[in-house]
Amino acid sequence: MSHQKVSIKEYRVILPITVEEYQVGQLYSVAEASKNETGGGEGVEVLKNEPYEKDGEKGQFTHKIYRLHSKVPGIIRALAPATALNIHEEAWNAYPYCKTVLTNEYMKDNFLIQIDTWHKPDLGEQENVHGLPADVWKKVEVVPIDIADRSAVSDKDYKEDEDPATFKSVKTGRGPLGPDWKKDLANGPHMCAYKLVTVKFKWYGLQNKVESFIHSTEKRLFNNFHRQLFCWLDKWHGLTMEDIRRMEDETQRELDQMREKEPLKGTPALQS
Repeated sequence: MSHQKVSIKEYRVILPITVEEYQVGQLYSVAEASKNETGGGEGVEVLKNEPYEKDGEKGQFTHKIYRLHSKVPGIIRALAPATALNIHEEAWNAYPYCKTVLTNEYMKDNFLIQIDTWHKPDLGEQENVHGLPADVWKKVEVVPIDIADRSAVSDKDYKEDEDPATFKSVKTGRGPLGPDWKKDLANGPHMCAYKLVTVKFKWYGLQNKVESFIHSTEKRLFNNFHRQLFCWLDKWHGLTMEDIRRMEDETQRELDQMREKEPLKGTPALQS
């Protein structure tokens, strides 16, 4: 992808779990979260979820549509066609590397969010793990995310049972995460998700404002999602990839049924 006229930031999420554990935890949490976003003709529709192989890379390809009519301001609903309110998410999960691309039928080449993620067994100290050209990398802002920092979560998003600072895992004994929790990580399970987010929004007069809004939204989603993932540790720890694929199939059927009848709740995850 050309790096001209795009806004790029790298978010680093350190977690007290292993890279192997995270593969299951992430897929479990994505499937569970999508159930809370669906209903009343809106929410998440899974078009494809299948293995892929390309240029020696193997993984799982998913194509989802987020139908977001009720989430869009009224003035945009009045001006824009229905397809403007649908976001397509295509994801290539060749774990420990994943790529997610979000596009919109209405804005075509003028809108794109790309999230490239490397999951590494370290504490977030690697520079330029995505191998960007030096002149591009030096302009990238690195944003650390601390899942135990209560001040980084809005009151609206805060859930008492999804707070890493108070959660203790029965199965693994991990948690709660105190103020200096990262200092002890070197001796136990740990990893970092390096999430490179590239945003393109070409709309005269709105570009900077919207790109900035998208970045702040992605940071909020990454933080909330990983807080949840850690606090759901006892629900997914010990599951196999076969368990996860079976669960994804069940979730896909549930989502199709929910979209047809229930009113919408929650906010789209738009991430992986």
